[in-house]
Amino acid sequence: MIPRTLFDADLDGFRDSVRKFLEQEAAPYHEQWEKDGQVSREVWRKAGELGFLCPTLPEEYGGVGADFRYSAVVMEELARSGLSGIGWGLHSDIVAPYILNYGSEEQKQHYLPKLVSGEMIGAIAMTEPGAGSDLQGVKTSAVKQGDHYLLNGSKTFITNGQLADLVIVVAKTDPKEGAKGTSLLLVESAWDGFEKGQNLNKVGMKAQDTSELFFQDVKVPAGNLLGSLEGQGFFQLMQELPAERLQVALTAVAAAEAAWQWTLDYVKERKAFDKPVIAFQNTRFKMAEMKAEITAARVFTDRCLELHLDKKLDVPTAAMLKQHTTDLQCKVMDECVQLHGGYGYMWEYPIARAWADSRVQRIYAGTNEIMKEIVARSF
Repeated sequence: MIPRTLFDADLDGFRDSVRKFLEQEAAPYHEQWEKDGQVSREVWRKAGELGFLCPTLPEEYGGVGADFRYSAVVMEELARSGLSGIGWGLHSDIVAPYILNYGSEEQKQHYLPKLVSGEMIGAIAMTEPGAGSDLQGVKTSAVKQGDHYLLNGSKTFITNGQLADLVIVVAKTDPKEGAKGTSLLLVESAWDGFEKGQNLNKVGMKAQDTSELFFQDVKVPAGNLLGSLEGQGFFQLMQELPAERLQVALTAVAAAEAAWQWTLDYVKERKAFDKPVIAFQNTRFKMAEMKAEITAARVFTDRCLELHLDKKLDVPTAAMLKQHTTDLQCKVMDECVQLHGGYGYMWEYPIARAWADSRVQRIYAGTNEIMKEIVARSF
């Protein structure tokens, strides 16, 4: 109803390519990936070959130098398809930008081309058993010993945790300094002392490998500190979080749009009392209400995407966006399950998976309660 003026013919063509790829190379296997608890490495490598990973990275590091709209297309198509197991967004648009924005030239040359190709899969390890949204409570330590750091601690709820080859680890290099003592380290999973724990059994996002990670005297070369000095980690995290929250919002709205369309198709076909469910006023009103709210969220999200492209998306606005769109996503999923009736609670129906997948959106990237606190502090 309201055209998305951000996207031109080139982006429409790119969207078609991503959609066809997912239909052929991911959708037929996703049910098995849910049973396996992770997707295949093959789909990562194929995506890398086609330029779907890290499209915003400069050509000198293997990317194509596209703007963030191309990443947005990939995220939206994954969400629209219900392919919640594929952690490309975190890999391409959280891990890679940290290295691009704060890494040394040596780090960029070494790691970024491997992320682009899918040779390496990236993750970021922030959350710990005792520290979630409060990143100042991180206990993982990295003690400098000559030409390396000795890394000790544990992380949990790590997206891409089982498949990850490269992990950005949030650690305390100076525990006495609180937030100012936090640093980010580039850690390879093959190094001695790095162990991957169990693949966590979640309520939703069954195909996404979400894991515990353990570090026992892992020797991290001093050259793998992200940034020129220790203690820059908290600042780096705060700079990148608005972009992460925009990503969550993009997927939230795309998932809500898909759920609405699935439900429209269903209520047109499903009959009750000898007439289609859409014939009941309650159904039409519920669908109309959701359409209005989703449309408003889409306009808000696209405006924030414009701000991000202009490097003007601030922390409070991103927090408002994340809170609003994920609350709406969960509301839409719940309404759509209700309109599906008993079938909405059956795992083989896409709406059931989307309902289960949606709930965590209000928790990660900072809980929605934290988002409200961020907004309140900006008054």
